[in-house]
Amino acid sequence: MEYRQIGQSGIRASAITFGAWAIGGWMWGGADRKQALEAILASYEHGVTAIDTAPVYGQGTSEEILGEALKTLPRDKVQVLTKFGLRWDLTVGSLHFELDGEKVYRYAKKESVILECENCLRRLGTDYIDLFQLHWPDPTTPIAETMEALQQLLQQGKIRAAGVSNYSVEQMQEAEKTVTLQANQVPYSMVLRDIEADIVPYCIEHKKAVIVYSPMQRGLLTGKIKPGQPFAEGDTRKGNRFFTDENITRVNAFLDQLRPLSSSKNISLSQLVIAWTIRRPGITHALVGARNAEQAVQNAKAGEVVLSDDEMKWIDEKLSGLQLVF
Repeated sequence: MEYRQIGQSGIRASAITFGAWAIGGWMWGGADRKQALEAILASYEHGVTAIDTAPVYGQGTSEEILGEALKTLPRDKVQVLTKFGLRWDLTVGSLHFELDGEKVYRYAKKESVILECENCLRRLGTDYIDLFQLHWPDPTTPIAETMEALQQLLQQGKIRAAGVSNYSVEQMQEAEKTVTLQANQVPYSMVLRDIEADIVPYCIEHKKAVIVYSPMQRGLLTGKIKPGQPFAEGDTRKGNRFFTDENITRVNAFLDQLRPLSSSKNISLSQLVIAWTIRRPGITHALVGARNAEQAVQNAKAGEVVLSDDEMKWIDEKLSGLQLVF
């Protein structure tokens, strides 16, 4: 496993990071609490030291499960990444979305950020958070006000580093007038690479971590999803532009071209995709979710896969021929 700096914070975290959204029950339904705990512990045993969670994942459930894991793990060797700025417990702001039948609001006023940090610390059972990230931009709150809260938490030692998620370059620049950001967490995969045009170059130049989520494009890049795939009610992949029969067919044809390479390395397609992701320029960490120990171990082993420059170039050449229909 490779360990990389989160910006210039001095925090080193595993390139493969445990994404704890699924164990909180967000987007793909709930997970068995015992299996979820075992997944985190198995990840750590195989070199994954960074775990990314958020209050909104199961309305605190994900953080609570991580808190249980922290009781048995050496706290100084685990990097806890969590977030703030999505409130389901009050009606605030102007933007909201539906999550498991609940309205969730983007809200990042200073007093709310401070309160959320305290709640996160309580659920996690720890006295500091390694990286505290604004989950989504809140257009109802001045960026400076939100960042003032992060600066205060840094000074108090309650967080070790400040970060954002789903921020544009312009929003990062505005935020940095108040606080030094160490990371931006954004979506990225083989089939969704728009951040390479602006966010990645900016973060490379300014020494920020780029933590990517959904590197498997929500299962599309596993090769296991077929045209006509039924999705359960509430599964947001149903009707998603990436999951049309045409795009599934095209992606699977591309993945079929990669199978000989994955077979030659005795790894799965998923491990090959993850390994490619963390080898891309500027991509420092990749979040990968797991519901049980077996999945967690397989994800962790992707961090051991070695891809040569020629192999990366070959994959990119195959990828250049993949055209999705939107």
